[in-house]
Amino acid sequence: MPLHRPFRFGVNMFASESRNEWIAKCRRAEELGFDVVGVADHLGFPAPFPAIMLAAEATERVRLSTFVLNTPFYNPLLLARDVASTDQFVDGRLELGLGAGYVKSEFDAAEIPFPSGGKRVEQLARTVTTLRRLFEDPEYQPRPAQPSGPPLLIGGWGDRLLRLAATHADIIAFTGGWANTTGDELHLAGAAQTEERVAYVRGLLGDRADAVELNLLVQQVIPPADRSTMPDRFAPLPPDAEHSPEELPSVLTGTPTEMAQQIKERRERYGFTYFTVMEYNMENFAPVIAALR
Repeated sequence: MPLHRPFRFGVNMFASESRNEWIAKCRRAEELGFDVVGVADHLGFPAPFPAIMLAAEATERVRLSTFVLNTPFYNPLLLARDVASTDQFVDGRLELGLGAGYVKSEFDAAEIPFPSGGKRVEQLARTVTTLRRLFEDPEYQPRPAQPSGPPLLIGGWGDRLLRLAATHADIIAFTGGWANTTGDELHLAGAAQTEERVAYVRGLLGDRADAVELNLLVQQVIPPADRSTMPDRFAPLPPDAEHSPEELPSVLTGTPTEMAQQIKERRERYGFTYFTVMEYNMENFAPVIAALR
């Protein structure tokens, strides 16, 4: 598989207590060498578009991503206005990440029906096609800064969502596992499961394979002292990884040099070149970026 695409590294930001704290975190991410600052879309955390606007004011070069929007929460036409306005105001640094939504308790809190997984993917498909249609219309206002709108990232794991991503996305983000039916427990995928998902997508991409960037959401970065432990927020691990986090592609372990080698191996084996870590792993992952560059 082609290896000419350069590595990119993102960090997904969560909560912030103040304007100054948010600015400091975004500047710190840029200082550490991250290429993308992502904003998660969960109730109780900052709203993505205002957070991205402030991140743009506080930084100089990083791309800014919604990673990922809980798409069923948004009216497609109103979302298009927010996306276009934000892209315009951040001078074309926006990457639009969309997902189907998976946390039932958030739908309940917002008093929004929680449809089946298939119905949520259908809602996502309608949103994607609406955004594409509007942004490709030269008469549409407000105009996004990037021609035809910002690059589209679609994140997920299941067949229906990955089929949609293979058709429309510029970036396909693999979540490294799947949530249970209510979204409160994450099952991490082993190497064989991840390989099957990537092969499934590559088969769907066809001629688009070289044009689409593959992202891996890194669920955990484990330094040497904690190498034998896994956080209890994860569901039971697959048999091939139960006693060995090294068998989980979405988990990095060891020294920065060892993790850098694991990143290279994930590129060689799966084709991932864009890696996103969670905010709580930002400092632990920064030396890995330095080792790779």
